[in-house]
Amino acid sequence: MSLILQNQIALVTGAGSGIGRAVALAYAAAGAKVVVSDINQQGGESTTAAILAAGGDAIFVRADTSLASDNEALVAAALAHYGALHIACNNAGIGAPASDVADYDIATWDKIIGINLSGVFYGMRYQLPALLASGGGAIVNMASILGQVASAQNSAYVASKHGVIGLTKTAAVEYAGRGIRINAAGPGFIDTPAVQAMPEDARAPLIGLHPIGRLGTAEEVAELVVWLSSGKASFVTGAYYPVDGGYLAV
Repeated sequence: MSLILQNQIALVTGAGSGIGRAVALAYAAAGAKVVVSDINQQGGESTTAAILAAGGDAIFVRADTSLASDNEALVAAALAHYGALHIACNNAGIGAPASDVADYDIATWDKIIGINLSGVFYGMRYQLPALLASGGGAIVNMASILGQVASAQNSAYVASKHGVIGLTKTAAVEYAGRGIRINAAGPGFIDTPAVQAMPEDARAPLIGLHPIGRLGTAEEVAELVVWLSSGKASFVTGAYYPVDGGYLAV
């Protein structure tokens, strides 16, 4: 990967595993200095160690993105260590057990919305002033194919990801004239550890939903995120980019 993010300071939430880890590694490979964040300290430190071992520059800051105060402290830590912030990828998110709307557990609903949607808002709430002070930059919010379509018994996740796309577009319009581009990525089903742990009889139908004939990889999502974060996407803002093997085309 070319050094298209040379001298940029990038922040990634949920970077302890899966897509977030791939994004953090890709940012570093593109020349960025990376603030790795996750609620899972072991995972986050492992990602940070991998960047350092490859010759990159990174620090780990533990944060629970469902808490506004943790997002504020995360940005403050980035500024204290690197002196600026140019890029943020709000990737942290979780799924939930299947349930019909009328039976949905209220505490589970609040948790999903708190992490997947409010966490993105809290992130941008504190990232945007830092990006403005640093001369502008880019934010990529991690949505999903389920930010565009429904999925039975998955109401909180679907609602949260639809919300992420609406929030992304609104913020993009607000900050387009101030040097900050804000976009959303929409992964299909990605071959992460969580999916790999599923029984084969559950994985096979997921593969069949993608016309390309396989699940995606975290690295393929990361390639999109790096491009959206770079100057190569200088005229791209307020957009939703699926990376889904044709899932939404069916």
